[in-house]
Amino acid sequence: MISFSHFFIFMTFYILAVTLPQFVLDELRGSEQGIGLVITVFVITAVISRPLTGKWLEEINRRKLLNIALIISTICSLSYLWIDNYSVLLVLRFIHGFAFGIVTTSTSAIALDIIPEHRKGEGVGYFSLFMSLAMVIGPFVGLWITTHISYVAMFVMVAVFSLLSLLCGMLTRFTKQVNRPSSEVVIKGVRRYIEVSAIPISIAGFVLAYSYGALSTFISVYAKTLGLERIASYFFIILALMILLTRPFTGRLFDRKGEHVLAYPGIILFIIGMIWLSQAYTAPVFLITAGIIGIGYGAIFPSFMTIAVKASPGHRRGVAISTFLVFFDSGYGVGSYLLGVIAAKTNYHTMFLIGGCIMILTLVIYYLFHHRRQTVGTVTGTQNR
Repeated sequence: MISFSHFFIFMTFYILAVTLPQFVLDELRGSEQGIGLVITVFVITAVISRPLTGKWLEEINRRKLLNIALIISTICSLSYLWIDNYSVLLVLRFIHGFAFGIVTTSTSAIALDIIPEHRKGEGVGYFSLFMSLAMVIGPFVGLWITTHISYVAMFVMVAVFSLLSLLCGMLTRFTKQVNRPSSEVVIKGVRRYIEVSAIPISIAGFVLAYSYGALSTFISVYAKTLGLERIASYFFIILALMILLTRPFTGRLFDRKGEHVLAYPGIILFIIGMIWLSQAYTAPVFLITAGIIGIGYGAIFPSFMTIAVKASPGHRRGVAISTFLVFFDSGYGVGSYLLGVIAAKTNYHTMFLIGGCIMILTLVIYYLFHHRRQTVGTVTGTQNR
């Protein structure tokens, strides 16, 4: 039930992520830079809410926290039906983003409580599979409805999915929370909200999200400039289909062979896909790059999230998840806006090329902040023994 609640809340996110940019241009007469701001405002408030949620998950009843946030999210989803002004839309996105941050951090922490320690990689893979399903269905549904019916019908569908997320959240059976060890010193200050041990891999997640933000925000507009608007929705289907097909294998590989066997090939495939996408002019190339990016992203994201969790104490999992998602959402928001500015001043080909090149930093950061540190720690431990 918590996975389905996670699925439906991400359905609302992905539907709005790919349709609001065009809605701003068509219905509200906004600018291309305004497209990025609509996404960025949402993500900024999600980022603000995540560290607070990590703390609240340790101190407040998780059921109440999740359900209250789901109710707020549902009210926000219904409110899109009456939006006719760009400024009002930004205010709504601000509130909706805060609730979204609480919901997605809570669902992730609750799912991690359920997954056994020796199957963390596989378990996180299956849980994030529901988000991948939303990545498949959400953009397709959103673009199909706005193309063949109307924006009003699309907003009604968003409200329905929010209600379903609320229902699943209310039906979830919660497991007992991991208690803080009696010897554990009470953490004060900023560290109450941020899990330091999760920061190294979270930095890599920031860069990944920075580049990925260009896909979910601008791919439909990019397709239109190429004259491929009719197949834009199929980009997301192929993207997520490759994630779905590889996810059962990647989770088990993580548990048996470790994270490096997934991280490095995943990052390289993502870079290749983004750079090739920047040079796409035909439908076959446009869709092939979706498959390459899907395989890469499907290996990277759950691996990074699992690394963040495994690096943290059991009773700090909620904070670890919120820390990772704070960095990830920050990268997504900053990338959506800055890459949008680049697109406005140059073109979408240049924007995707820069997005792919930026991903090279992820390779460097992953090696320096995680792989090398892990190797040094292992060697030091062996010498001490």
